[in-house]
Amino acid sequence: MSWGTELWDQFDNLEKHTQWGIDVLEKYIKFVKERTEIELSYAKQLRNLSKKYQPKKNSKEEEEYRYTSTRAFLATLNEMNDYAGQHEVISENMTSLITAELTRYVQELKQERKSHFHDGRKAQQHIETCWKQLEASKRRFERDCKEADRAQQYFEKMDADINVTKADVEKARQQAQLRHQMAEDSKAEYSSTLQKFNSEQHEHYYTHIPNIFQKIQEMEERRIVRIGESMKTFAEVDRQVIPIIGKCLDEITKAAESVDHKNDSQMVIEAFKSGFEPPGDVDFEDFTQPMKRTVSESSLSNSRGDGKSEPKFGSKSKGKLWPFIKKNKLSLKLINLNTQVWSLIEGAGPEDFSNLPPEQRRKKLQQKVDELNRDIQKEMDSRDALTKMKDVYIKNPQMGDAASVDLRLAELGQNIEKLRLEVQKFEGWLAEVEGRLPARTEQPRRQSGVYEAQNPAAVNSCAQDRESSPDGSYTEEQSQETEMKIPATDFDDEFDDEEPLPTIGTCKALYTFEGQNEGTISVAEGEMLYVIEEDKGDGWTRIRRNEDEEGYVPTSYVEVYLDKNAKDVHKPLQKISE
Repeated sequence: MSWGTELWDQFDNLEKHTQWGIDVLEKYIKFVKERTEIELSYAKQLRNLSKKYQPKKNSKEEEEYRYTSTRAFLATLNEMNDYAGQHEVISENMTSLITAELTRYVQELKQERKSHFHDGRKAQQHIETCWKQLEASKRRFERDCKEADRAQQYFEKMDADINVTKADVEKARQQAQLRHQMAEDSKAEYSSTLQKFNSEQHEHYYTHIPNIFQKIQEMEERRIVRIGESMKTFAEVDRQVIPIIGKCLDEITKAAESVDHKNDSQMVIEAFKSGFEPPGDVDFEDFTQPMKRTVSESSLSNSRGDGKSEPKFGSKSKGKLWPFIKKNKLSLKLINLNTQVWSLIEGAGPEDFSNLPPEQRRKKLQQKVDELNRDIQKEMDSRDALTKMKDVYIKNPQMGDAASVDLRLAELGQNIEKLRLEVQKFEGWLAEVEGRLPARTEQPRRQSGVYEAQNPAAVNSCAQDRESSPDGSYTEEQSQETEMKIPATDFDDEFDDEEPLPTIGTCKALYTFEGQNEGTISVAEGEMLYVIEEDKGDGWTRIRRNEDEEGYVPTSYVEVYLDKNAKDVHKPLQKISE
């Protein structure tokens, strides 16, 4: 099967077919290129998706990833990132192994095709030239033969005519001989040209054209093989990453199987357990007899040693159903508010974490003890290393002065002693908390000690205001007035309409502060702002930039200029805590 013998007369069709083959190859290159772009776009979208749902550093989201379900989700995000990387590998391999190689091959193929068809056209032009020469020789031979016949007839006519002179007859005879000679020469030339053309034609159709068409056939077959190999490579590139993608999916499955609902439930208990016991039964209070009303031990709060009852925020009938009563919503939010403020403002809480519920306080103290023990271990490791270095210096004085490390060793010893004292202090608080955790037999408490510990005056005033009337009933209006004395905060969405705190002065930022924690505000060096709350001894000052921006900054970062006329602005709000 050869194009040279089977398709010897299909030069134009072969030219169109080979051009179509190159077009197909270029179309396949374009297809692979678009596939690589899709893979890159898909990988980019997967990476952006994984990044979008990654927990932000130093945020509340990062704390949520301690649960097994969220850790499994985080593992899924990481594996999706690796999954995206494999699609990038597919794109890179297809670009280098298929697109680049085929693009270079197409250029070579075009040059080879151009060369082959140039040789074919050249051969065709040569045979056409030979044919034209043959036709010219043939026409000349035909013309000379006709001229010789006419000359012969003219000679015979002149020879037969008796009136023609002998000289004219001789002249006609010579002319006829000349024409016959010219015809013979044309015949010989035509014969020679014909033999030459036949030879050239045989050479053209049986040697030159078959060779050229054979080269074109080989070129086309190489193109077909090359595109088939490229399609095979196309599949192999995908197949190579399948094991790695399978590992990614296996890791996602493994992460999903690691989800432990029991463990997550236990972590919720550890995160939010307060350590308080639920309230007991409410004692029956008989109002049929004219007697002074007493507060039972199982009411809203425990009785104090001075005989004064703690306040019951709410009415006489609803105040005992804590914490499910709407009237008590304000007091509960204030209790939660104190915990939130201490947790949001860095370093503002008590050192012994007394602002937290017992169970949470125990956890914080335990974490602090563990942290201090780790610091002690680090300091001891450093001291051991310096001690060994000192021994080396003593044995080899040329390596260094042994006395040069004594100061550092002394500092490490002091640091270790300080840390041990801190550990003893926190262990003491920890033992105190563990000893004070209420047992089942103790009287239950109805509210957190946070509000009571930080606002004892407010509790006493509420208790005094809520006294029984002469007929033995409680006054509802006094209870409501007591509730209204509690200052509004930004954390309670029910008090958003309260007037903002007035300014008590101005301040200038001495340094730039990046307020990354909730409740703080960022300031730039040299910026002037309004002061709305002085430092209460916790190292933080509350400032305002405009009506919508306010928060806490470290007191050491600003220089405060208080307005003497505005110093008493907070007095109405301080009555509860006095």
